[in-house]
Amino acid sequence: MNSIEKFLAAKTYAVAGASNRQHKYGNKVFRALLAASRETYPLNPAQDEIEGHQAYPSIADLPLVPEALSIITPPEVTRKVVADAIAAGVKHIWMQPGAEDNQASESAREAGINVIDDGACILVLLALQ
Repeated sequence: MNSIEKFLAAKTYAVAGASNRQHKYGNKVFRALLAASRETYPLNPAQDEIEGHQAYPSIADLPLVPEALSIITPPEVTRKVVADAIAAGVKHIWMQPGAEDNQASESAREAGINVIDDGACILVLLALQ
């Protein structure tokens, strides 16, 4: 299995940067994972609820540790999200286009996490399934 297949085989997901604004990429990724029948939790410290689902400020606030994390945040926020993911024990991280941060990728890989940060888009891959 390649890194994307491993990510998509996870049982639980979180989306850092999920949003209630439907034109925003974080909202589209969150809805796409839900539409693909994935157990998915939205992460956004500024929102209480996203698309009818309770939103959480950070990974540490989730009721479980998600196996996979999709990140749609600015790179400077990505660093903090990845540090939290490493501390929590997340197994797979997908930095969506624009969220990539070399330092965060390196830290995650050193922690043994499967990292996707090559510009691949989860929306395209989910549509192909």
